[in-house]
This record gives sequence, C-alpha cells and structure tokens, in this order.
Amino acid sequence: MSATRSIIVTGAGAGIGRALTLHFHGLGWRVAGLDKDEEALDELRAALPERALFLTCDVGKEKQVEKAFAAIAEWLGDAPLACLVNNAAIADPYCGPMEDLSLSDWNGWIDASLTAAFLCSRAAVPLLRRNGQDRVASIVNISSTRAVMSEPETFAYAASKGGIDALTHSMAVSLGPAIRVNAVRPGWIETRDWQKSSEREDVEHRPQDRAQHPVGRVGRPQDIAEAVEYLASAHFVTGQHLDVDGGMTVKMIYED
Repeated sequence: MSATRSIIVTGAGAGIGRALTLHFHGLGWRVAGLDKDEEALDELRAALPERALFLTCDVGKEKQVEKAFAAIAEWLGDAPLACLVNNAAIADPYCGPMEDLSLSDWNGWIDASLTAAFLCSRAAVPLLRRNGQDRVASIVNISSTRAVMSEPETFAYAASKGGIDALTHSMAVSLGPAIRVNAVRPGWIETRDWQKSSEREDVEHRPQDRAQHPVGRVGRPQDIAEAVEYLASAHFVTGQHLDVDGGMTVKMIYED
C-alpha cells in the first residue's frame, strides 16, 4: 500500500478536477477527491471503485476541511501523501460591475479558491511531511492566466487567483525542502464536456477561437493534468507559475 503514491484533488467532480482525478488514477495512484457536488462524486465512485476515496466537502469551510482530512488520514493509514492539488474555485469569472458586487459574493470567490487552498494545504502538510527526504512531496495550486491579465468585470476571480500565485511562492519558501509548491495557470480550457452526465455538453469551437492559440486549438483539461503530473515529479522545481494556455497570452490580438 505504501508503495503506491497518493494524491488529493479538490474540485474533483468536474472540469479540470475530474480530468486530474481520472489521469492520476490511470497512472496507478491512489486518489482522494473532494467536491461539494455529491452527484458528480457518485459518478466518479462508480467509475473508480478501487484506489479512490470521494468525499463531499466545501473546501472553503474550515470544519468541513478538518472532517474530510481526518477521513483521508484514516484512509491513508501510515502511508504518506505525495501531492495535493488545490483546484477548487468558482468556475465563472464574471462578477459584474464593482459597484454592484456584494461583500458576500466577493468573499465567495476568495473563499472558494484562495481560502480553500490555505485550509487544505494546512491540513495536508502533516501528511505530506511523512515522505521524508528520499521523496519530496508537492503541492500544486491551480491558478489562472487571469492572475496576470484581465477581462472586464472579473476582478474578484482575478484577485483570488493573484492570491494563489502569491501563496504559491510564499509556501514554497516556507515549506521547503520537504514540500515543493508550484502553480499551474490555465488559459482557455474547455470544460463543458467534462461535467457530470446531467450537465455535459457537446462542444465545437469556431475557427477564430482556435486561431487565438498558437498551438491551433483551445485547451483541454487533460493538458492541465499532464502539467500537474510534471510538477508532481519535478524535484528541482518549486515556487514556479507555469502558464498552460497554448500560447494565447503571448499572442497579440488586433481588432479588425
């Protein structure tokens, strides 16, 4: 049991989190997935009946995180945790005009991503430290290219992801050398076809959508899963922020 590496993925029920869960399970890892959506977790339980634990949890709530990590610690036994992926967030970045945004809605964006990353990282550290010096553990935070560039009326989402970036390099300095901490900044990642079955959509992108990306296509959740796999095993990489956006953020866009 201890020879099999273990990973925790927050926001595991849909989109990038769902892809991460399936990807790492396919690599032979034990996977613990946290999400608020019980229906989505039931689908994952049916798909992955072995080497997996799925827990309903709002990772922005301290007591729920404590309860979930107690269950994960029992599931792990004496085995170490190899990686935590702080992926949970409010997917929709648009919050409307600043003058109309309530404090509670603002806090919703911050709690779902930034506060959740803090709470889950704090809870995971004792489990990650079990690895010892022979195999360094890691935390991967899912940030966003919106941490460094913005569209109108996305400031709450952008602030939460900018906080994730800052938390990442600060944690890397504070938790090393036993734990490495890095971030992935996804660009446009199409997730509508990676939802639970009742909300899944067929997707087709316009030529101009694909043309925004030098690689010639919109991103897929699997692209992020592969980036996280790299960071989970890149033993000399910490405190970094990896843009996974098909080159979109380096391409100049001109209006017609």
